[in-house]
Amino acid sequence: MFLGEYEHSLDDKGRLAVPARFREILGERVFITRGFDRCLMGFTHDKWEQLAQQVSELAIGQTQARNLRRLLFASAAETTLDRQGRILVPQTLREYAGLAEQVVIAGLNTYFEIWSGNRWNAVMEEIDEQGSELAEQLAALGM
Repeated sequence: MFLGEYEHSLDDKGRLAVPARFREILGERVFITRGFDRCLMGFTHDKWEQLAQQVSELAIGQTQARNLRRLLFASAAETTLDRQGRILVPQTLREYAGLAEQVVIAGLNTYFEIWSGNRWNAVMEEIDEQGSELAEQLAALGM
């Protein structure tokens, strides 16, 4: 389970240190791709295979299904952890997410997201302003 929020630096070669707790879950291989809201998403091999299977079962005749395939697969990269626990984030993905030196890695249970520090802070401010709406969603879940 990916949990927590971690600030890390992206080096000039595009390498990003993965939190030690995440490394234990990931094993050697990490799949990263475009996320929603201009971030990146990272998956274990098993979760990536599961997602790929589910998305591939969507009807290609539907515009949104094709667009979801494009979003997830066209820019996806399989990367491995190096000896220092870093992954190489491809240039195209760094540009898409606006990643510079300061990066936030956020655990979201079954996957994690990689954000530019500034974008993450802006999103968290929006979430803080939506407190009552989020509380209603929790209530709908019986919490």
